[in-house]
Amino acid sequence: MALKAAMAITGISIALLTLYGADVAVTMSSPDNEGFLPLDDMQRGIGLGGPAIILPIIAFFIAIREKSKGLGGLIIISGILILVGGLAMVLTPAPEGVERNPIMLFAPAIIQLALGAIKIVKS
Repeated sequence: MALKAAMAITGISIALLTLYGADVAVTMSSPDNEGFLPLDDMQRGIGLGGPAIILPIIAFFIAIREKSKGLGGLIIISGILILVGGLAMVLTPAPEGVERNPIMLFAPAIIQLALGAIKIVKS
């Protein structure tokens, strides 16, 4: 039961990250800088990015005693998506007056990659 819940939580995280990335892509390609979600950068980051960073870590600890390479793979996928988002943030110019801190994305991504690897190795 715990494993199914953990996999569902991690799946939700991946869905949130995919939605976040798609909205950012639409925003960047739109001439009026608006995505398909009625959210500004901070709302998008808090509402979609925050839970997407926290949920896989919670999932790891929910199923800490369960052996599952699948859950480890999902956690790694989530970490990779966060890492890609951080790299995209570094490689694109910031809007005027906006300060970005990519360390806030790279640290959780590395933590998730490590937790996913631990889960796979222990399985």
